[in-house]
Amino acid sequence: MNGLLFIDDEEGVRRSVVRALKNEPYELYTSADGEEGIEFIKNNPSLLSTVISDYRMPGLNGLDTLSAIGMINPEVTRIILTGYATMEAAILATNEGIDGFLTKPFDNIELRAKIREINVRKRLRQFVSQQIYREIENSTGYLKPTFHEVSILFSDIRGFTNMSQNISPDTLAEFLNNHYFSPLGEIAYNFNGTVDKHIGDSIMVAYGSPVLFHDDADRAVKSAIKMQEKARQIDDMLGGRNGLRLRIGIGIATGKVFSGILGSLRKKEYTSVGMAVNMAARLQSRAKEGEILISESTFKGLSKDIDAEALPPVTVKGISEPVNIYKVRYSLLPDL
Repeated sequence: MNGLLFIDDEEGVRRSVVRALKNEPYELYTSADGEEGIEFIKNNPSLLSTVISDYRMPGLNGLDTLSAIGMINPEVTRIILTGYATMEAAILATNEGIDGFLTKPFDNIELRAKIREINVRKRLRQFVSQQIYREIENSTGYLKPTFHEVSILFSDIRGFTNMSQNISPDTLAEFLNNHYFSPLGEIAYNFNGTVDKHIGDSIMVAYGSPVLFHDDADRAVKSAIKMQEKARQIDDMLGGRNGLRLRIGIGIATGKVFSGILGSLRKKEYTSVGMAVNMAARLQSRAKEGEILISESTFKGLSKDIDAEALPPVTVKGISEPVNIYKVRYSLLPDL
């Protein structure tokens, strides 16, 4: 997946870019217009790492073309190519989610360096949740530590340790990235959850950090239901091939936490620390495959369309008295 697609309606420009990049570590492809470029990536969704499109073209312009490509594969680095006369439009494009822009006429050395720079920046952004990245951009690079209420979700694969002992590293990485972290992370994002971290085969998601909503607990539980539904669909699709199964348990707790940037001079992360985090992790460890266990504080924040049953109180490490917990009732309907 190291292909670069260059889209421009002028054949001379296409040839110039191919010559400029011939010694770079890319498999080079070209398209004469936006429609052709979109069709290429539809037919080769995992082939490309970078797409560069001219801004002004007959038919679809570059911005619309790159937006459509981003819907097909959001991991692709998308770069707009523009003349100086349309610089303002190019800057607007980066504000709309395009990863960067180039100007023409271009110098070959500068072109190669700029493409590398934009690609590196795109890859580094993937180490930070999109919500955190936006908050850092909007806060002049500094996020003030806060003490606030959030709902924390932990998901974990049941039987993962035994399963991983008989699977090659490549197969295991592909399974975790494509069939677990990515689909469940997208569900969390769609419910305004922030993926805090991946810990082995666990996912930690915060609802209410860095942006607070009035229904964080409700959205956390609704996303958990969607995650269980998606996990069941993926598990059915895998069918136990190579010993792979995706059966997960989920725990959710709501409460006050500290959220901020923590770490050393060389490695930092934005994360949440507090009893709600510990409680969610404990509930996740108790949940059986297919179960969603929630704390009493989460239960009190649910809307009427979510059903949950009380379970016997449990003892949780760090809390002297037994705590009330609930199991979310939902049904996994068969696919039509």
